[in-house]
Amino acid sequence: MNLELVPLHWTKDANIIIGQSHFIKTVEDIAEIIANSVPGATYGLAFNEASGPCLVRTAGNDDGLIKDASDCALASGAGHCFFLVLGDGLYPINLLDRIKACPEVCHIFCATANPLQLIVASSEQGAGILGVIDGGSPKGIETEADRAWRLSFLRKIGYKFG
Repeated sequence: MNLELVPLHWTKDANIIIGQSHFIKTVEDIAEIIANSVPGATYGLAFNEASGPCLVRTAGNDDGLIKDASDCALASGAGHCFFLVLGDGLYPINLLDRIKACPEVCHIFCATANPLQLIVASSEQGAGILGVIDGGSPKGIETEADRAWRLSFLRKIGYKFG
C-alpha cells in the first residue's frame, strides 16, 4: 500500500464538498438535490465510478466548475468518491444535510473553501481517501475581540439574529 498527499485545486472562493457514495445514481441524485434546494445555483460535480468502465461521471451547469470537480476526481484516483464544487455564493450549509441524507452517500470527508489535501491510500486494486487536511492548524484560542467578530460576522451574513 502507498500513502500520498494529494493537493486539490478549484476556482478561488468556491466551496467544495467531498464524499463517498456507492452507486453512479449519486450523480443524478446530487444534481436533483441542488436543483430542489437552490434553483439556478451553479455547480460542477464529478463522481469516480469504481467498477465497469471506471469513468469519471459528471453533472453541472458551469463548464469551469465541472472541470474543477473532474480535475479533483482524477487527482484523487479514489473510487466511489464525489467532488462537488459550488459556485455563485452557494455554500455547503445550504446543501449538506440533504446530501448526507441521500441514500447513496456513505460519508462526507469535508465541505470547505480552504486549501485542501487528500490523504489517499493506493494498492494494486485502486485508491481510496483516508481523510483530508483542511486549511491550517490552530494558532491560539479566540479572544473576546475574536468572539465578537465571529458573532458579528454570522449576523452580517444572515445566519444569526439579534
